[in-house]
Amino acid sequence: MAYDGIVTCAMVTELNEKIYMGKIEKVYQPEADELVFVIHSKSGKHRLFASAGSAHARVHFISENPVNPPAPLSFCMLLRKHLQGARITSIEQKGSERIIEISVETMNELGFSVSKKIIFEIMGKHSNIIITDIATGKIIDSIKRVSFDVNRVRQILPGMIYQYPPAQDKIPFKEISADQLCGLAADGRTILRNVGGISPAFADQLALYEGDARWEYFRDVVDEVDYGPLKTPRVYTDGDGKPVEFYPVALRDYEESCAAAEFPDMSSALEFYFGKKESSNQGRQKSHDLIKSVSATLDKMYLKKKRLSEDLLKAENSEDLRLYGELLTANMHLIKPGMKTVEVMNYYDGTMVNIPLDVKASPAKNAQLYFKKYGKSKTAIKEKQIQLEENDSEIQYLESVLTYLENTDSVEEIESLRSELVETGYVRRRKQMGGFREKKYKPQPHKYTLSNGMTVLVGRNNKENDILTTKTAASKDLWLHTKDIPGSHVIVQTGGVNIEEDETAIFEAAAIAAYHSKGRTSENVPVDYVLAKNVKKPAGSKPGMVIFTGNRTVWVNPGLPE
Repeated sequence: MAYDGIVTCAMVTELNEKIYMGKIEKVYQPEADELVFVIHSKSGKHRLFASAGSAHARVHFISENPVNPPAPLSFCMLLRKHLQGARITSIEQKGSERIIEISVETMNELGFSVSKKIIFEIMGKHSNIIITDIATGKIIDSIKRVSFDVNRVRQILPGMIYQYPPAQDKIPFKEISADQLCGLAADGRTILRNVGGISPAFADQLALYEGDARWEYFRDVVDEVDYGPLKTPRVYTDGDGKPVEFYPVALRDYEESCAAAEFPDMSSALEFYFGKKESSNQGRQKSHDLIKSVSATLDKMYLKKKRLSEDLLKAENSEDLRLYGELLTANMHLIKPGMKTVEVMNYYDGTMVNIPLDVKASPAKNAQLYFKKYGKSKTAIKEKQIQLEENDSEIQYLESVLTYLENTDSVEEIESLRSELVETGYVRRRKQMGGFREKKYKPQPHKYTLSNGMTVLVGRNNKENDILTTKTAASKDLWLHTKDIPGSHVIVQTGGVNIEEDETAIFEAAAIAAYHSKGRTSENVPVDYVLAKNVKKPAGSKPGMVIFTGNRTVWVNPGLPE
């Protein structure tokens, strides 16, 4: 990633063009280390995104709002108190560093005008977002508090005087002279070691030039990012379309080995790069704790099933207990005090049976004990069967949730699954600030179109499965689900047309159902299909659990329509 001083300079130029003298209308905090500022200026409304994440720290404009938590975090509330309604008075880069400073003017509780500064430090694992009071230079708060235990050189805590990070022993790229730059060896590492604020990729680019040509190229790049407009901001992608690098100017090494996508401004390039790069990573990070929790619960359920099955097997093999009781009752005269066992004839088949005895109990009491054990076993059979059915139902539900988690990288879908697990009691509800309610759930199923023009709806979680099957689907719509495999409910909206005669449409819809299941990576996946009117949801059953009759089965390879 090359969010260096050059990119920072380009972003400051873009920020000045779009939001200088703008008004901060709203502040959001989608994640613990991310902020979104909604700013209204002469050029319109803009969403400024800032991240202090160690792997993806950056500042740029975004086109869509990220998913926000049900209740704002404490730092977000503090920013709303200090910055909402503030006017942006200046936007600057600190020297050649990856530090952006936005100064604002706002009104305090007494109605007096006060000046504050938002400082974005884009420095890898040391990245931070800090708000300070300009008059006193003191830190109001930061998105990451840094105590003496964490960093003995530089602490970032409320009430302390803000200090810039220690300067590196390099010549800032904005201050370097022609003689100093041209005097460096034509080696990327040497240039990177001596010039501050540039990335390894740009250092390698400078190494391609020598003498006056290097200085001329360097000045052209610096003037372009400093004054604008940018001519060729671009993102380089590999053969699989995954982003590899971004920069405000063309980089010859990447031009030869990667595909280049050009963008109208730096923010568009950054949004594309991090959107592609981070979506799967962020999804995996968010789903990791859920997958771990669900997997741990499933392991307990599997163990419980094993033990219940063993207990049930023992209970079912309890006829010997009844037989021992009957034989002891018929042969009490053979039992002498102190006997540990007694051998009697089984009058059912004529064989001799050796029966263990409790030496402390009388012959009659021994018979009663065997009859009591037999009665408990018969009761256990009924109870264990009920517990086993309930346990199997929970296993089936959790396996379906685990399938959804493993098949998605979407943060929104993962949060929907988290909400579902909270409602079903498998995950604890997160603490929320008083006075805030969770937003009402709105189903947004996956949508596909078959070759015959019919629309296919696919549930993203069990809650959506229930909504699609019980509320959305018409009686003559087609309902599909993988046979004995966890997966989504799939609805083909037929509009009353008899689709059961259209084999092509059924196979296309079945392939979609197989794709959105645990059998996504398999071949010849069995998929049941039936009219939606034949699908019922039992009262009290878990989300996504249904029963159906009159179904047929097809075997397909998973896939989505072209």
